[in-house]
Amino acid sequence: MQEKIKEIADRVRELRELSDFTVRDMAEYLQVSEETYEKYENGSEDIPASILFEIAQKLRVDMATLLTGEEPRMNIFTVTRDGKGVSVERRKQYKYQNLAEKFIHKKAEFFIVTVEPKPPGAKPETNSHPGQEFNYVLEGSLKVYIHNNEIILNKGDSIYFDSSYKHAMEALNGETARFLAAIM
Repeated sequence: MQEKIKEIADRVRELRELSDFTVRDMAEYLQVSEETYEKYENGSEDIPASILFEIAQKLRVDMATLLTGEEPRMNIFTVTRDGKGVSVERRKQYKYQNLAEKFIHKKAEFFIVTVEPKPPGAKPETNSHPGQEFNYVLEGSLKVYIHNNEIILNKGDSIYFDSSYKHAMEALNGETARFLAAIM
Protein backbone atom coordinates (compact mmCIF):
# COMPACT_ATOMS: atom_id res chain seq x y z
CA MET A 1 0.00 0.00 0.00
CA GLN A 2 2.91 2.40 0.73
CA GLU A 3 4.02 2.12 -2.89
CA LYS A 4 0.51 3.10 -4.09
CA ILE A 5 0.52 6.13 -1.75
CA LYS A 6 3.87 7.23 -3.18
CA GLU A 7 2.64 6.82 -6.78
CA ILE A 8 -0.42 8.97 -6.11
CA ALA A 9 1.71 11.57 -4.30
CA ASP A 10 4.11 11.72 -7.26
CA ARG A 11 1.22 12.27 -9.69
CA VAL A 12 -0.19 15.05 -7.50
CA ARG A 13 3.18 16.80 -7.30
CA GLU A 14 3.83 16.49 -11.03
CA LEU A 15 0.39 17.80 -12.00
CA ARG A 16 0.65 20.67 -9.50
CA GLU A 17 4.00 21.69 -10.98
CA LEU A 18 2.66 21.42 -14.56
CA SER A 19 -0.29 23.61 -13.51
CA ASP A 20 2.06 26.28 -12.10
CA PHE A 21 0.57 26.10 -8.60
CA THR A 22 2.85 26.49 -5.60
CA VAL A 23 2.69 24.35 -2.47
CA ARG A 24 1.29 27.44 -0.73
CA ASP A 25 -1.46 27.78 -3.39
CA MET A 26 -2.55 24.19 -2.83
CA ALA A 27 -2.33 24.35 0.97
CA GLU A 28 -4.45 27.50 1.06
CA TYR A 29 -7.01 26.02 -1.34
CA LEU A 30 -7.27 22.83 0.75
CA GLN A 31 -7.20 24.74 4.04
CA VAL A 32 -4.28 22.70 5.39
CA SER A 33 -0.83 23.79 6.48
CA GLU A 34 1.99 23.85 3.94
CA GLU A 35 3.74 21.25 6.07
CA THR A 36 0.76 18.89 5.83
CA TYR A 37 0.47 19.43 2.09
CA GLU A 38 4.18 18.72 1.60
CA LYS A 39 3.69 15.44 3.51
CA TYR A 40 0.91 14.55 1.05
CA GLU A 41 3.16 15.24 -1.92
CA ASN A 42 6.19 13.39 -0.61
CA GLY A 43 4.07 10.35 0.29
CA SER A 44 4.87 10.43 4.02
CA GLU A 45 1.20 11.08 4.85
CA ASP A 46 -1.71 9.41 3.10
CA ILE A 47 -4.02 11.82 1.26
CA PRO A 48 -7.63 11.46 2.46
CA ALA A 49 -10.08 10.73 -0.38
CA SER A 50 -11.93 13.97 0.33
CA ILE A 51 -8.70 15.97 -0.04
CA LEU A 52 -7.74 14.00 -3.16
CA PHE A 53 -11.11 14.92 -4.65
CA GLU A 54 -10.42 18.61 -3.95
CA ILE A 55 -6.90 18.34 -5.42
CA ALA A 56 -8.40 16.86 -8.59
CA GLN A 57 -10.86 19.76 -8.78
CA LYS A 58 -8.08 22.36 -8.37
CA LEU A 59 -5.85 20.66 -10.95
CA ARG A 60 -8.80 20.19 -13.31
CA VAL A 61 -8.27 16.46 -13.69
CA ASP A 62 -10.44 13.54 -12.86
CA MET A 63 -9.79 11.90 -9.50
CA ALA A 64 -9.21 8.63 -11.36
CA THR A 65 -6.18 10.22 -13.03
CA LEU A 66 -4.63 10.79 -9.61
CA LEU A 67 -5.56 7.30 -8.38
CA THR A 68 -4.60 5.24 -11.41
CA GLY A 69 -2.47 7.45 -13.66
CA GLU A 70 -4.92 6.84 -16.51
CA GLU A 71 -7.28 9.39 -18.03
CA PRO A 72 -10.98 8.47 -18.02
CA ARG A 73 -12.36 8.19 -21.54
CA MET A 74 -16.05 7.39 -21.21
CA ASN A 75 -18.43 10.31 -21.83
CA ILE A 76 -21.82 8.71 -22.45
CA PHE A 77 -21.83 5.99 -19.77
CA THR A 78 -19.59 3.69 -17.80
CA VAL A 79 -20.37 0.37 -16.16
CA THR A 80 -18.59 -0.90 -13.08
CA ARG A 81 -19.26 -4.56 -12.40
CA ASP A 82 -19.76 -5.85 -8.86
CA GLY A 83 -16.45 -5.79 -7.01
CA LYS A 84 -14.53 -4.40 -10.02
CA GLY A 85 -14.27 -0.71 -9.07
CA VAL A 86 -10.79 0.66 -8.42
CA SER A 87 -10.05 -0.12 -4.78
CA VAL A 88 -8.29 2.52 -2.78
CA GLU A 89 -7.33 2.40 0.86
CA ARG A 90 -7.14 6.14 1.38
CA ARG A 91 -7.61 6.26 5.14
CA LYS A 92 -6.86 3.50 7.61
CA GLN A 93 -10.40 3.49 8.94
CA TYR A 94 -12.12 3.22 5.53
CA LYS A 95 -11.68 1.22 2.33
CA TYR A 96 -12.96 2.92 -0.83
CA GLN A 97 -14.00 1.39 -4.13
CA ASN A 98 -14.46 3.98 -6.90
CA LEU A 99 -17.57 3.18 -8.93
CA ALA A 100 -17.18 5.50 -11.91
CA GLU A 101 -13.47 6.07 -12.41
CA LYS A 102 -13.67 5.71 -16.21
CA PHE A 103 -16.24 8.48 -16.78
CA ILE A 104 -14.75 11.83 -17.80
CA HIS A 105 -15.81 15.21 -16.36
CA LYS A 106 -17.83 13.81 -13.47
CA LYS A 107 -19.74 16.26 -11.28
CA ALA A 108 -19.39 13.90 -8.29
CA GLU A 109 -17.34 10.92 -7.13
CA PHE A 110 -19.08 7.67 -6.15
CA PHE A 111 -17.63 5.07 -3.83
CA ILE A 112 -18.56 1.95 -1.94
CA VAL A 113 -16.97 2.54 1.45
CA THR A 114 -16.25 -0.28 3.89
CA VAL A 115 -15.82 0.49 7.58
CA GLU A 116 -14.43 -2.23 9.84
CA PRO A 117 -15.42 -2.25 13.53
CA LYS A 118 -13.00 -0.66 15.98
CA PRO A 119 -12.13 -1.81 19.48
CA PRO A 120 -14.58 -0.57 22.13
CA GLY A 121 -13.95 3.05 23.11
CA ALA A 122 -11.88 3.89 19.98
CA LYS A 123 -13.23 6.99 18.23
CA PRO A 124 -12.79 7.46 14.47
CA GLU A 125 -10.73 10.37 13.16
CA THR A 126 -12.80 13.18 11.70
CA ASN A 127 -12.13 14.93 8.42
CA SER A 128 -13.76 17.66 6.39
CA HIS A 129 -13.70 18.83 2.80
CA PRO A 130 -15.50 21.44 0.72
CA GLY A 131 -18.74 20.38 -0.89
CA GLN A 132 -21.52 18.02 0.03
CA GLU A 133 -21.72 14.30 0.66
CA PHE A 134 -24.48 11.68 0.45
CA ASN A 135 -24.17 8.30 2.18
CA TYR A 136 -26.59 5.36 1.84
CA VAL A 137 -26.07 2.36 4.13
CA LEU A 138 -25.93 -0.93 2.22
CA GLU A 139 -25.16 -3.25 5.13
CA GLY A 140 -24.53 -3.02 8.83
CA SER A 141 -25.03 0.02 11.03
CA LEU A 142 -23.05 3.25 11.24
CA LYS A 143 -22.68 5.98 13.77
CA VAL A 144 -22.10 9.22 11.89
CA TYR A 145 -20.34 12.00 13.75
CA ILE A 146 -20.98 15.42 12.26
CA HIS A 147 -20.74 18.88 13.79
CA ASN A 148 -21.31 17.83 17.43
CA ASN A 149 -24.03 15.33 16.45
CA GLU A 150 -24.08 11.54 16.53
CA ILE A 151 -26.56 9.91 14.16
CA ILE A 152 -27.21 6.16 13.94
CA LEU A 153 -27.89 4.85 10.45
CA ASN A 154 -29.01 1.30 9.65
CA LYS A 155 -29.29 -0.59 6.36
CA GLY A 156 -31.43 1.46 3.96
CA ASP A 157 -30.91 4.75 5.83
CA SER A 158 -29.16 7.70 4.24
CA ILE A 159 -27.69 11.05 5.16
CA TYR A 160 -26.88 14.13 3.07
CA PHE A 161 -24.66 16.78 4.63
CA ASP A 162 -22.36 19.75 4.21
CA SER A 163 -18.98 18.02 4.21
CA SER A 164 -17.10 21.18 5.21
CA TYR A 165 -18.07 20.24 8.78
CA LYS A 166 -15.87 17.69 10.57
CA HIS A 167 -17.36 14.22 10.15
CA ALA A 168 -16.57 10.53 10.58
CA MET A 169 -18.29 7.17 10.37
CA GLU A 170 -17.99 4.25 12.80
CA ALA A 171 -19.21 0.67 12.27
CA LEU A 172 -21.47 -0.52 15.09
CA ASN A 173 -22.32 -3.81 16.79
CA GLY A 174 -18.88 -5.29 16.07
CA GLU A 175 -19.84 -5.77 12.41
CA THR A 176 -18.47 -4.38 9.16
CA ALA A 177 -20.59 -1.66 7.59
CA ARG A 178 -20.73 -0.71 3.92
CA PHE A 179 -22.23 2.40 2.39
CA LEU A 180 -22.54 4.14 -0.95
CA ALA A 181 -20.92 7.58 -0.80
CA ALA A 182 -21.38 10.36 -3.31
CA ILE A 183 -19.03 13.33 -2.89
CA MET A 184 -20.02 16.51 -4.71
